[in-house]
Amino acid sequence: MFGSLGKLVERQIKKAQAEGQLQGLEGEGAPLPDRSGEAQSDPAMAAGHRIMAQAGVLPEEFDIKKQLDEARKEYAGLTDPEARKATMSKIADLEMRYNMARDARRAFMR
Repeated sequence: MFGSLGKLVERQIKKAQAEGQLQGLEGEGAPLPDRSGEAQSDPAMAAGHRIMAQAGVLPEEFDIKKQLDEARKEYAGLTDPEARKATMSKIADLEMRYNMARDARRAFMR
């Protein structure tokens, strides 16, 4: 159904279950939060990301994405040309690092 990537995620989940890594997770037994925004994403990838988040091992790209979003918000409120230039440089660096981390994760998951 989800192809080879789905099978990989399924194997990783089964391995984590066998090792007891999925016991006592935060929110265990509680209703699932609303994740309707993930409706267009691959369900296997979304489940894998949630498991990694709960285990505290999200790929580097997620942290970089948060930094990038914050820098973009900061840039929108700046008026000083030098501050805008410095922030734009930061945004360019973060975009490059984000794309590299995302591409590395995608290559690894193939």
